[in-house]
Amino acid sequence: MKNGLYSIHVRTLDGHFGKGSAVIIFRDGRILGGDAFLFYTGSYSVQGDTIKGEVQIDQHTRPRDVAPLFGGKPVSIGFSGKAGEGDLTFYGKQSIRFNATLRRVADSDW
Repeated sequence: MKNGLYSIHVRTLDGHFGKGSAVIIFRDGRILGGDAFLFYTGSYSVQGDTIKGEVQIDQHTRPRDVAPLFGGKPVSIGFSGKAGEGDLTFYGKQSIRFNATLRRVADSDW
């Protein structure tokens, strides 16, 4: 997995309705990112083409007319996925299963 800025699109599975989009920086094992209501911090490791990590999600702004993913409560989520030439797909589990697709949108060489 290359260091960089990634767009992320999350959707819940198993009949639950929820989705979200954000940007996340993956750089040297660290994760930073956020969207209009939530921020993300965490860490990851890469072994071969497998990526594993944990991300903490918390709310920075209370939404007025939408329900934020995970209810806007602080959560810690483990994830795993496969890296390839194209998109990355992660699967995780909090109280519900979800799928996240990432696409690198910019290099991180600073």
